[in-house]
Amino acid sequence: MSKADNMLAILWILRSGRRVTAKQLAETLEINIRTVYRYIDSLCASGVPIISDAGHNGGYSLLRQFTDAPLLFDMDEQKALMHAAIFAKEAGYPFSDILSQALGKLQTFTNDEQKAMVERHMDGLEVIHPPSDATSSKFLGEIEIAVAERQSITIHYQKGNDPIPEPRGIDPYGLVYWKHSWYLIGHCHKREEVRSFRVDRIRGLERQSGNFARPEGFSAKSFFMQSLLPGTDQTDQGQKLVTIRIGGYETALNDLCKHWLLGHGLIERTATGASFALDESTMLHFVPYWLLSYGRAIRVLEPRLLIDRMAQVSFELAEHYKPIHH
Repeated sequence: MSKADNMLAILWILRSGRRVTAKQLAETLEINIRTVYRYIDSLCASGVPIISDAGHNGGYSLLRQFTDAPLLFDMDEQKALMHAAIFAKEAGYPFSDILSQALGKLQTFTNDEQKAMVERHMDGLEVIHPPSDATSSKFLGEIEIAVAERQSITIHYQKGNDPIPEPRGIDPYGLVYWKHSWYLIGHCHKREEVRSFRVDRIRGLERQSGNFARPEGFSAKSFFMQSLLPGTDQTDQGQKLVTIRIGGYETALNDLCKHWLLGHGLIERTATGASFALDESTMLHFVPYWLLSYGRAIRVLEPRLLIDRMAQVSFELAEHYKPIHH
């Protein structure tokens, strides 16, 4: 560890409240005992109230007031960091090894009471998530660095069922995590426009020598959501949004209002109904299939166009599942 890491480690160990000898510190941190003395002197010079007791049961300790004061992270902060790490790891966070290393330091140099308390809280929270792909995690780390350094990359992207990945030059603007998948958002040199690419479809990646300037104020999240929500950017082009009114049970309506598409179009909510604004194409091609999954828990009240489309889709499904007679 660096000098700063070792000094912080000494501080964490002393903060546990127990008296520790220079030899014990040297063995724990795997450094020379003379180095321990230098670090202790540096800490004292910076104002840390370290007490040195000589004799058989002597050693270093901190003043009680300093031990009781929060050092960087109190118990609630430690708990929050550990909980956040669970979500990050399950989502395929590209720097999980470094995250584990940081959390290891946090656990090693906290006091026993706080450690026991945090562990109890850790036992009560778990995240169920599809297994992350190791290859994707590797590319995520490289992409994140390229985004930060504004460095262009070449990805070998396998689109759909194409057997051979296609090389694409990309200026990576950012990464977005949505519905259990990571997406690279960037300017595609081939298409000459900003596109999104699923990271789990990337089969190879090389960093280029050139750098790029990301557009001022660009938001990868905003671009991605706009591409998911047909009609949200089309009102300026003269496309009129259609109002959809739905009635039903409160629990079903709550679920609808949280839907990734309908939720963004929510314009009014009451105890017995909800109204949404979407473009006509989205309403007719996507919405009926989602709404049918709610069965009789909801009812489309308007527009008539959507009601008729719901009836048509229901009829087509009924015909599709009719018994086949040989």
